[in-house]
Amino acid sequence: MLKQKILIVDDDENIAELISLYLEKEQYDTETAHDGEEALKLIEVYNPDLLLLDLMLPGIDGYEVCQQVRKTRDIPIIMLSAKGEVFDKVLGLKMGADDYMVKPFDANELIARVSAVLRRSGTSKSEEPNPTEVTDFEHTGDYIEYEGLIVNISNYTVTFEGSNIEMPPKELELLYFLGVHPNQVFTRDQLLNQLWGYDFVGDTRTVDVHIKRLREKLIGEHNWSIQTVYRIGYKFEVK
Repeated sequence: MLKQKILIVDDDENIAELISLYLEKEQYDTETAHDGEEALKLIEVYNPDLLLLDLMLPGIDGYEVCQQVRKTRDIPIIMLSAKGEVFDKVLGLKMGADDYMVKPFDANELIARVSAVLRRSGTSKSEEPNPTEVTDFEHTGDYIEYEGLIVNISNYTVTFEGSNIEMPPKELELLYFLGVHPNQVFTRDQLLNQLWGYDFVGDTRTVDVHIKRLREKLIGEHNWSIQTVYRIGYKFEVK
């Protein structure tokens, strides 16, 4: 079984080393970077399964690193920050982060968050791909299909109007979950509990941010849409 690789980006070398020790004790492979530029270079050569990203970095800050990564990759990202304000959390999620932790944090909580994000992202090295697998991924595995849209939860791919589009794991899971339950209304709390888990430390605005990002990527006229149900939540409406 190959170890999952985690890149730790923190300008405090002592903190980065401590996090590395925690993770390696849990059988993860780790590398560390201490500024944004170094992190972007290491991502290309190390190809991590998850990024632990401090926000306050010299030079290129964590927000910018996150934005640049999201342009080309779907690496799960957990942001780390000494800032605990809701604005910072929401901004981090808008930039494409999958989770957000406020320093100082407990080592056990860190391990639990890392494990949960990797599990939700479907990132696993325990099985190598079979070279004889069918490559027409839109029509294999578990998927939903609507007019102009295919969401495949087996290999985390989305095809929209004939083109593959990049989508972070949590956005894809939210879209798939709503699509599996057409015309069913879910509260924000229900979506948080279903997709982020009961132990998620955050608020319902996390759902709003992800819905907003989905709508921005799925622009067009179809017989389906993600609708806001006033004072309740959201539904995947199919006409």
